[in-house]
Amino acid sequence: MNLVETIVETRAQIRAWQKEGLSVGLVPTMGYLHEGHYSLMERAVRENDRVVVSIFVNPTQFGPNEDLESYPRDLKHDAALCQQAGVSLIFHPTPEEMYPQGFCSYVDMDVLTKELCGLSRPVHFRGVCTVVSKLFHIVQPDRAYFGEKDAQQLAVIRRMVQDLNMDITIVGCPIVREADNLAKSSRNTYLNSAERQAALVLSRAVFAGQKLAQQGETDAKKLVQTMTDIIQAEPLAKIDYVKVVDQMTMQQIDRLDKPFLAAMAVFIGKTRLIDNFMMDAVGGAAE
Repeated sequence: MNLVETIVETRAQIRAWQKEGLSVGLVPTMGYLHEGHYSLMERAVRENDRVVVSIFVNPTQFGPNEDLESYPRDLKHDAALCQQAGVSLIFHPTPEEMYPQGFCSYVDMDVLTKELCGLSRPVHFRGVCTVVSKLFHIVQPDRAYFGEKDAQQLAVIRRMVQDLNMDITIVGCPIVREADNLAKSSRNTYLNSAERQAALVLSRAVFAGQKLAQQGETDAKKLVQTMTDIIQAEPLAKIDYVKVVDQMTMQQIDRLDKPFLAAMAVFIGKTRLIDNFMMDAVGGAAE
């Protein structure tokens, strides 16, 4: 496994693989890898001849007063996990490598980015689309792997690939949870012991909403209210949003009669966590 920091080195390796006719998978990450990332890497290794993992804390997707400087980093740990998973190359650029002086070109999107996380983090998805687009151009992967925990991000990336005619297959991978059902996240490390326990309210709300839908409830408002009530019962929790949206458009819906996403963002203390579930429609889980 190689670890490179420059675009030139990365492209040279990609070209060599392409000349051999090898398929390439990409797992874009911000590092501080955990079992959720590992599941993405494992799948990418199974489905491709070579796998690139990018480790880059992308400054353009952080807004003012967000946790860019404090975001956890541990390259040694990340490299060991990548090695264990069978990754071929780690691309670990500096911010200056990705955004040289004078950089002024961005990839922006309407509609899908105006709901959920896009409302409270208005610059976030412009940064995500820009950096992912750059990574796609640098690595030229056949497939790219994203976690379903960031369901809106996954929908945004899929739409960007479709709209901009990128010849890349986007693969969504299931949420990986702790033994107590808290969704894996690099930001979980911010939680103290009391907050860590309080954070379980997210998965309890997700499972309650999922059960209600599976029992045949078709009213999105009732689903949202059930999940909201559970979260509000936790004193350390402050809701950013709890919403049900169309999986394709990320727009709110009233009836659960189409593939939908029930998503939430909740502050536990100062830490913002997300969780969700998806279904094709009431009565069946989405693939």
